[in-house]
Amino acid sequence: MLKVSEIRLDYLKQAIGVTQVPQFGWILESDKRNVRQGAYQLEIGANQSFNDLLYDSGFVQSEESAHVFLEGFPLESARKYFVRVKVQSQAGEMSEWSKPAVFVSALLSNTEWRVSFISAETKEDAGSSKGTYVRKEFTVKDNVKEAYAFTTALGLYQFYLNGKKVGTDEMSPGWTSYKKRLLYQTYEVTKLLKAGENAMGASLGAGWYKGVMGFTGDRNHYGGQTAFLGQIHIRYEDGTCEIIGSDETWKGADGPILFSEIYDGEIYDARLEQAGWNTPGFHEVAWRAVGIVDYKKEILAAQPGTTVKEIEPVAAKRIFVTPKGDTVIDFGQNMTGWIHFKVKGQAGDKAVLHCFEVLDSVGNVYLDNLRGAKETLDFTCKGGEEEYHPSFTFQGFQFAKIIAWPGEPKPENFTAYAVHSDMEPTGTFHCSNKDINQLQHNILWGLKGNFLDIPTDCPQRNERLGWTGDAQIFCRTASYLMNTYTFFSKWLKDVAADQTPAGGVPHIVPDILSGKTGKDRLTDQGTHSAAAWADVAVINPWTLYLTFGDKKIIKDQYKSMKAWIDFMQSHSADGIWNYKLQFGDWVALDAEEGSYFGATPNDLTCTAYYAYSTGLFARMAKYIGNIKDYETYQVLYEQIKAGFRKHFFDEKGNMTANTQTAHVIALYFNLVPEEYRKKTVEALVKLIEKENGHLVTGFVGTPYICHALSQNGHIHEAYDLLLKDDFPSWLYQVKKGATTVWEHWDGLKPDGTMWSPDMNSFNHYAYGAIGEWLYRVVAGFEIDEEKPGYKHSIIHPHFGGGLSYVKAGYQSVFGNLSVYWQSNGPDTVLNVTVPHNTTASIILDGAKDMKQADGLEFEKTMDGMKASAGSGSYRIEFTR
Repeated sequence: MLKVSEIRLDYLKQAIGVTQVPQFGWILESDKRNVRQGAYQLEIGANQSFNDLLYDSGFVQSEESAHVFLEGFPLESARKYFVRVKVQSQAGEMSEWSKPAVFVSALLSNTEWRVSFISAETKEDAGSSKGTYVRKEFTVKDNVKEAYAFTTALGLYQFYLNGKKVGTDEMSPGWTSYKKRLLYQTYEVTKLLKAGENAMGASLGAGWYKGVMGFTGDRNHYGGQTAFLGQIHIRYEDGTCEIIGSDETWKGADGPILFSEIYDGEIYDARLEQAGWNTPGFHEVAWRAVGIVDYKKEILAAQPGTTVKEIEPVAAKRIFVTPKGDTVIDFGQNMTGWIHFKVKGQAGDKAVLHCFEVLDSVGNVYLDNLRGAKETLDFTCKGGEEEYHPSFTFQGFQFAKIIAWPGEPKPENFTAYAVHSDMEPTGTFHCSNKDINQLQHNILWGLKGNFLDIPTDCPQRNERLGWTGDAQIFCRTASYLMNTYTFFSKWLKDVAADQTPAGGVPHIVPDILSGKTGKDRLTDQGTHSAAAWADVAVINPWTLYLTFGDKKIIKDQYKSMKAWIDFMQSHSADGIWNYKLQFGDWVALDAEEGSYFGATPNDLTCTAYYAYSTGLFARMAKYIGNIKDYETYQVLYEQIKAGFRKHFFDEKGNMTANTQTAHVIALYFNLVPEEYRKKTVEALVKLIEKENGHLVTGFVGTPYICHALSQNGHIHEAYDLLLKDDFPSWLYQVKKGATTVWEHWDGLKPDGTMWSPDMNSFNHYAYGAIGEWLYRVVAGFEIDEEKPGYKHSIIHPHFGGGLSYVKAGYQSVFGNLSVYWQSNGPDTVLNVTVPHNTTASIILDGAKDMKQADGLEFEKTMDGMKASAGSGSYRIEFTR
């Protein structure tokens, strides 16, 4: 039976806070094979019974079940819309109507704001990171039909109506380039209002806006006062509308949060709580008038989804005493978030926890790698049984040292929560090697730990910044693991916003380094435009295009991408690009003693990325129909490639830089002359053999080293690299008990000592980019860039590594794509599921004898066998 199982709105299950009609997509289910959509009908209604129909497409003859745009639908502000779809297959089978999906509009124009930013702080509070309250009572008439709140803050906030927190978001409004883009959140609040007296309020904290941020130790990057902005639209059954919100009539007060910052944690005194402060009838004794903070409303933008939430509880595994006598809680998982605890004490008793990542070699508390971050929760009891978790901070930790606690702490008193942007899990990978499974686990938890509104480098020390290079090299892996479209498209807008006028891309986004000269060696040498880092402006939109088949991201980021390419061109000479401070092959093991900079020359890495990004941009220009730019930048790409070959290959075809990374990126970026390809990959293999079969690559070379091998006939050597479990290797960390990916190959050295504490994160996803190779090569989920988003999949598993099975799945925009291969010597079984309304090519390297094709027609190739498949599930048996 044909069925529409799910509707997506801008790739989300529901979009709350849109300012334009979302693009629609849906997933088909059927018990048949080779199902292709022939037509669809889409309706939008004002209610879920669709008896108040606002739009009816009629039957549209189209195969599109993703990227469906409506032209001319009259969206209105502060409205809820219901969408349903039914389809007809090309074979004529008709589905029933789908279950409705929902989207809610925000304010379509910033001229609709009727309220002000209000603050309980003054300019004299610029050095304070206390928490404050603001509140207001108001009257609601009978017969509310619907009501929506639009809220944001300078700083962090939690919004309340009649004593209840609105929504489940945390760390709102997130971190953007606040002076250029400030997001607001949209909430339906119909059920929280009541006829008669009501109260609304907000709790505010310093957050990224005014707290200390960055390794320069500066605060007030964006301003010196926290402030709240809120506007509620109430629509009554009689058709009238009322707008209520933040203005000078509100009152403010200090709250029980005495201090809260991103790095240092939170100090909370429960004795200062004001019961009922956010309910009607509260007596505002000693509350003060709020002040108006002038802030441009033109920069406000709605956030439709992927807000930060508490995602996953992790119970305390044990409480133990270290050799030095410290009492420590172990949650068994390095993570990002905070700790909920239950405590019973007298008024004035303290509960103080100091969070940290790892124990030292003898089992004692290790804090040095936190640098200046205190990561401390300091709670003062009001008396009796109490529960607490912080509001405006987060920690990176597996352990917590109990500094103070009334009575005897027990594991059941403590539950940690993973806190990160709310993204749908999309990828699963499991195989017969338990160490690889643990590596996959570590990669996933590295994402969870560093995708808290922005892609950060690390969650624990006094950094936690949006390093562009880390985000670039991990983007493809992340996009297998989670639905990253909304997360990355939101952040890429800040990449564009923070670009220099000439097109340079900052090292970190949001950019809080520029203009801080004299504070740090980095800020003095250059704060933007490092190869591999700045190329996030091009590579990440390309990855989203491939993963989701989405051309809108290309159009949205086009100006930013083009500006970056033009910046590189303007600073190149004879086809070679280089510029100020470069990180190169960051933390590669072939660096000189005491240096973080790998041995691969900057001219080479810069020019390789210059070529790669230019080539990708040219292709994207073609895919959106900008043929003039395609032709212009394709010519530029060929010129850069020729310059690269001229400068970095000698007359005998040897690379002039004898490093693993030089060979890796030349191969993966397709910069090697075809006549030298075999020689180049053989040279790479020899360089690996020189290191006893190990890699010594850093941030630039590591993501691509296994690809460079497997794409060039050396799958065995690629598997060997993956399976190494001594230093340096991915599995070395696993053998050392890691539950996330480390910043350094030897963050914890074989002799038990630590890497230098100035830069030694144990939750740093960059080297987790090997996850892409697991999904893309080992499982075999490859994308056809001419039919992206897995509209046509290339299923090309690579057998080897001693694996007896691999089971993997990916939830694409069209549905679940899955592979389950089993190998017993030469006998191999491959189970494949292809989503409906898509097709696939199945490539079997080394296949010799087909025992069962399950209706597919395989043809022999130079390397094995190949078949084309329509949608459905197949079981294929063959020998290799």
